[in-house]
Amino acid sequence: MSLRSPLGTAKGLGSAKDGLHHWWAQRVTAVALIPLTVLFAFQVALLSMSDYKTVIDCIGSPWSSALIISLIVAAFYHAALGMQVIYEDYISNKAIRIGAIMTTNLMLFLLGTAAIIAVLRIALGG
Repeated sequence: MSLRSPLGTAKGLGSAKDGLHHWWAQRVTAVALIPLTVLFAFQVALLSMSDYKTVIDCIGSPWSSALIISLIVAAFYHAALGMQVIYEDYISNKAIRIGAIMTTNLMLFLLGTAAIIAVLRIALGG
């Protein structure tokens, strides 16, 4: 039987403020993804019957490519945050959890970078 209070037992286990930035980032990216996804879906629907040159010209326009890149950044960052929460909640082994988070972040970073480079190549005519 311990003489420590519940507060004394909880102290030293980490600050409850650590997750606030993570929580806000997840919510901000979720809200940003709503209009970006709607605009992207609308653009895809409009271009679905267009020829190749029209699609390339549309993606290559500054506003369109900026919105697509914003969608890519927000979506991949949101995915990384969400997967981290899932790993922290369901993987009890710390080494496996850290490895899973690092692997997922690396994969999402590489895929996001490849997607951004593809959009930039189209936008810059490369």
